[in-house]
Amino acid sequence: MGMKHFKAYTPSRRNMTVSTYEEVTKKTPEKSLLATKKKNSGRNSYGRITVRHQGGGNRQKYRIVDFKRNKVDMTATVMGIEYDPNRSANIALIQYEDGEKAYILAPVGLKDGDKVISSDKADIKPGNCMRIENIPVGTMIHNIELNPGQGAKLVRAAGQEAQLMAKEGKYAHVRLPSGEMRLVMAICKATIGTVGNQDHENVKLGKAGRTRHLGVRPTVRGSVMNPVDHPHGGGEGRAPVGHAGPLTPWGKPALGYKTRAKNKNTNKFIVKRRK
Repeated sequence: MGMKHFKAYTPSRRNMTVSTYEEVTKKTPEKSLLATKKKNSGRNSYGRITVRHQGGGNRQKYRIVDFKRNKVDMTATVMGIEYDPNRSANIALIQYEDGEKAYILAPVGLKDGDKVISSDKADIKPGNCMRIENIPVGTMIHNIELNPGQGAKLVRAAGQEAQLMAKEGKYAHVRLPSGEMRLVMAICKATIGTVGNQDHENVKLGKAGRTRHLGVRPTVRGSVMNPVDHPHGGGEGRAPVGHAGPLTPWGKPALGYKTRAKNKNTNKFIVKRRK
């Protein structure tokens, strides 16, 4: 997928790039697979902000993506590749032989008219889904389940891929994009190939307005606040943090402080930590 660059006729255009959306072949979404998406602006049921810097943004409809691929041994035809405002990856509209339609994540190389299937006897080609125990070692996979039947949880972002490194008993060794080596149950499902829209990481927003369109509000540095508002605030002129290390607005350690629980019950599935 290509990138479009602009002449620097304004300061914001100088560093701005947008995707050319060459992979996208279908402009309008399938209405039967849309759901309303309520805006909360980071507020909970009491109206209090629990997640800061959220609000505004373009109106969006949620696309119901099939992460479970439960329609087994039935071939589906790719009707088109679509843009999805809710994720970095593109999605593919597929239609099964019985007429039912669904969305799946669009892997690299998937085109209109291609056939995909969820089956343990499927060919090893992009878009096909099967249990990990039936996938050859060394294959690049994405859309990986953590618990059988739960639906895919891992490796769903644009351009990401994991590699099946080994199979041992009822577990498989999977190397995730972060470099972490993890045990995944061999009866969990995964999809063959790499998630599409690989150039997503090269997009430069270029101006503050494009960030606001995504529903992200401004972030204010703690060092320019008053002491009542932030542990870094106060002082005459620019002042250092004044603590052993940087802190969150609520006084917890930030920037490098490990928050994963030492006794987390899934630690036993991590063979090697990420780089």
